[in-house]
Amino acid sequence: MQMGMVGLGRMGANMVRRLMRAGHACVAHDRSADAVAAMAKEGATGAGTLADLVAKLTPPRVVWLMVPAAVVDGAIAELTPLLAQGDTIVDGGNSHHADDLARAARLAPRGIHYVDVGVSGGVWGLERGFCLMIGGEPQVVVRLEPLFAALAPGAGAAAATGGTASRGYLHCGPSGAGHFVKMVHNGIEYGLMAAYAEGLNVLSHANAGSAGAAHDAETAPLRNPELYRYDLDLASITELWRHGSVVSSWLLDLTAAAFAKDPRLGGFTGRVSDSGEGRWTLQAANDVGVPAHVLAAALFERFGSRGEDEFQNRVLSAMRFAFGGHLEKT
Repeated sequence: MQMGMVGLGRMGANMVRRLMRAGHACVAHDRSADAVAAMAKEGATGAGTLADLVAKLTPPRVVWLMVPAAVVDGAIAELTPLLAQGDTIVDGGNSHHADDLARAARLAPRGIHYVDVGVSGGVWGLERGFCLMIGGEPQVVVRLEPLFAALAPGAGAAAATGGTASRGYLHCGPSGAGHFVKMVHNGIEYGLMAAYAEGLNVLSHANAGSAGAAHDAETAPLRNPELYRYDLDLASITELWRHGSVVSSWLLDLTAAAFAKDPRLGGFTGRVSDSGEGRWTLQAANDVGVPAHVLAAALFERFGSRGEDEFQNRVLSAMRFAFGGHLEKT
């Protein structure tokens, strides 16, 4: 098949490479002319503008957007007058599922199809493949299946269910369903990452009993310091857990690799971003009235990592000083 890719960042570029490796023809566009030129050298057809990209595609066209959620509507607005009935726009970014419903409704009168695809796989997707969560009209999804099959990992471990899920892609439902599933996927990801991080932090403080304890009214004493005198090798522990442990996972694989490279993770400051999916997952949980304690804590932990709790902590210090004369420790 032929497909146009808009957005040649780490994900978009690797998706083009994987598609071309499977024999599909790709027309590639990005705001960066250098990115377009680099992809053209690898075999893609470069396009300097969206109009140029559309002109180089054979109807019925498929234009896949791999751009930040904030610019998707602008790209669709620019593409819409250039496309024709029967063409398809695919949004592979992390859009809110409510936006998918609105976009599909806007495009339908023109006969332009809209497919939302939640993509997981990160920078490793070129070799590992991408997990694809797809929403849209069934007949359109079926027509695009050769692209999904090329991007997905393919059959791996023994399947628990039938269908395409075991090959790494799934038509989850109508418009918005793909991004809804991806939204919750990322909410779970926040929780998993927080669990690993908090557990490893406990292990990193397992030698607290070896340090000299402070003796003042502002410090809770360590009652049994002899119980916490372990100097643990986190690189070896995370590697150990990768082999036969019930907490093994790809996230743990990546964590073990990071510790092997730098046991103190000195190249990171601990400022953790969130791109929206965790917030939307909690919004959905609230809307439908289901608890999501772990996901909420994980999201709020990310807020705190960026200093968003600094003012509330000053309020706490002010209250402690006011009622008890407690001075902040330096």
